[in-house]
Amino acid sequence: MTQTLHPRPQFARARWTDLCGSWEFGYDDSDVGRAQRWPERNDVFSLRIQVPYPPESELSGIGDRSFHPIVWYRRTFSASVVPGERLLLHFGAVDYRAEVWVNGHFVVRHEGGHTPFTADVTQALLPDREQVVVVRAEDLPMDPSQPRGKQDLEEHPHKIWYHRTTGIWQPVWLEPVPDSRINSVRWNTEIDRGAIRGSFNLLGVAAGSRLRVAVSLRGELLADDTYTITDTAGREGLTREVLLPRAQMGLDRERWLWSPETPNLMDITLTLTGSDGEDLDSVESYLGFRSVGTSANRFTLNDRPYHLRLVLAQGYWPQSHLAAPSPEALRREVELVKELGFNGIRLHQKVEDPRFLYWCDRLGLAVWAELPAAYGWSDTAVLRGTREWLEVLERDLSVPSIVTWVPVNESWGVPALQTDPRQRAYVQAMYSMAKALDGSRPVVGNDGWEHAATDMITIHDYAGEGATLLERYGDAEAVRRSLKEVQPYYRPVLLPSVVLEHQPILLTEFGGISYQAGEDFWNGYGTAQDEEDFVRRYRSLLDAALASTALAGFCYTQLTDTEQERNGLLTEDRQPKADPAILRAITRRFAAAVPGDVVYGNQSAARQITPES
Repeated sequence: MTQTLHPRPQFARARWTDLCGSWEFGYDDSDVGRAQRWPERNDVFSLRIQVPYPPESELSGIGDRSFHPIVWYRRTFSASVVPGERLLLHFGAVDYRAEVWVNGHFVVRHEGGHTPFTADVTQALLPDREQVVVVRAEDLPMDPSQPRGKQDLEEHPHKIWYHRTTGIWQPVWLEPVPDSRINSVRWNTEIDRGAIRGSFNLLGVAAGSRLRVAVSLRGELLADDTYTITDTAGREGLTREVLLPRAQMGLDRERWLWSPETPNLMDITLTLTGSDGEDLDSVESYLGFRSVGTSANRFTLNDRPYHLRLVLAQGYWPQSHLAAPSPEALRREVELVKELGFNGIRLHQKVEDPRFLYWCDRLGLAVWAELPAAYGWSDTAVLRGTREWLEVLERDLSVPSIVTWVPVNESWGVPALQTDPRQRAYVQAMYSMAKALDGSRPVVGNDGWEHAATDMITIHDYAGEGATLLERYGDAEAVRRSLKEVQPYYRPVLLPSVVLEHQPILLTEFGGISYQAGEDFWNGYGTAQDEEDFVRRYRSLLDAALASTALAGFCYTQLTDTEQERNGLLTEDRQPKADPAILRAITRRFAAAVPGDVVYGNQSAARQITPES
């Protein structure tokens, strides 16, 4: 895989080395690798694999989908550091538990299959020779306490679960960095004040050093501020505000603010200099100047009602599983969503590659970010889920396209949520952690039903016809009646800790129409007979969701077919099942002059349109 974009686009240095490509590879089904000192040997890896594709996938060059709980990787690389520099080894994601050695020296251990980790390998480097990195990945395929999302616990996929992704599945890269450096940054924006707040973690920085923050929009310099680092701030971190020219902002909101329709991104250059004026470090970043929230039953973007038209996406490719087949495929996925008329995407049971989120930022797509689920309730599952959730939040807090956090879906991993106080406490804690660490976005504690803590009421309902959806969710009174009497999937939507008041209500799973399915496939929530029937059913359901005066948005299931699940708008090879222009026109129906919105104040006309019209 040729890298054309930095693996971490919101925190990029110019110097980095891609380590994706051909690695030595071996299975360790008997778990003898540690005892036999595989990190120090070059005679035990009999296979070759293309990183970052999982060994179960075709693009890996192996394509073995049977159970192999422990796998090993090995490759050489050239590297040297000069005085005053360190060498960092980065992993985007390794599923599930990883251990890494460089030249036989253990350098890092990480648990969590969807989040990044880094090792400082400087001390392990050897002079004047090729360096060797070895990775052991452990992914127990039937462990119900591992957050695994849609990866099947069974050997052969069934229903809505898919083949597994084991080991390295996101980029691996090297990065030389200075001893005194910018270690991380987090961005927050306040559009009313015209303020950008940057929280910087600095390493090895002496008192008297300076941090310069230069902010530009489409090449125009907006702000250029320099801050002197005190001794305390240099050790513990630095939080500073940059104020933008508010007078100009008020004249043209759409020129400044980020939205899916106007995805304005402000480019930021961070420069660290020593007290003597010597340049120490430089990082390129960006942000989207926007606010998200809820108000009076509506989801809001930039303090205005915004109607969410989301599509559910599994982020799965037949030839490469959870790994994207190429960097270009990540951009193309965003383009396809927009071409079908949606303004957002619900990332289902997957933490996406940061480069995918970059294209959502750059091209304009609102994102619901969701934690992959474990499938059993236990103390171990609680610890693992909590740890990985915190790492997801830490990684993506500054991503402007993410507008909602979702730690749990449909009570997966918390099957006794109604009756078990511990399971309710877990969901409430995951909700509260997102609010405590972020606070700038809505959080849905358990998407779909059995809400124990949430900022929005979300409902999953796969009714086959639009008339049924209108009957259930056409207006506020219909929604209240349905929550009390219908209870889709025989689950209460609200638990006693959540009272329906002024929260936005969204239909976050519906549709699921299969087309071109068959006996060997899971046929979803209703099967169309031909393309004309497929379009008719899609129009019926979308018209109902859009005609509702009660719904603040929706999420259609789903973007693509995925393995045996044949209910996508696109095939698994990303080909449309009907004319994309027709699908787009249906998705965008009742769109208002305000981008992304529907005419909330004039929906009597919309309600007169039956779903079949």
